[in-house]
Amino acid sequence: MTSTEEQFSDRRDAGRGLAALLRGRDWVEPVVLGLARGGVPVAAEVAAELGAPLDVTVARKVGAPGHPEFGIGAVTAYGPAIYDVHSVRALDLTEDQLREAIDRERAEAVRRVGRYQRGWEPERIAGRDVLVVDDGLATGVTATAALRSLRADGPRRLVLAAPVCAPGARAVLEAEADEVVCASEPAEFQAVGQFYADFAQTTDDEVLGLLAGSRPA
Repeated sequence: MTSTEEQFSDRRDAGRGLAALLRGRDWVEPVVLGLARGGVPVAAEVAAELGAPLDVTVARKVGAPGHPEFGIGAVTAYGPAIYDVHSVRALDLTEDQLREAIDRERAEAVRRVGRYQRGWEPERIAGRDVLVVDDGLATGVTATAALRSLRADGPRRLVLAAPVCAPGARAVLEAEADEVVCASEPAEFQAVGQFYADFAQTTDDEVLGLLAGSRPA
């Protein structure tokens, strides 16, 4: 990360910086889960540093009607949707009004889980230290959905880690994770992408390549 521009060159660069904060701890059977898709390249660097297996977790943002980029909720492949209560109230929305978006994003989450795990058993979560890694935290609503889903699987310890976090995101997520690790918490935060020189969208093929490279031959 350059000190002048306060940017990571790309997600792999961000992952190396994040890994430096996480190494040297007494992890118990750690497993690193990249939050698909953008969190997986970051997670790959963390997993390599810790000598831990890399896997993937999927949660999808639910956007406001007419403004899909404005995340007001999130959903995983299985389990209930969650909402940013303040945003939903401010927009005077009901769950019924969000049903179409919820169903669409859940279907995409199911598709991704099926594609990423095809031919492989997912890593065991119960009793292990689980590190969920994303490329950045804005509202934290997507990460919250992932954490709640994983908590039900009985991890020994559930840690959320990201290279950059919006002010206030850590406090929101500390209610869901046992620990939240943010490499940077800049006061002037507008979007995660502003802190990356290269923030090109991560593709399914890139995710599959990273997962295949970390799995036994």
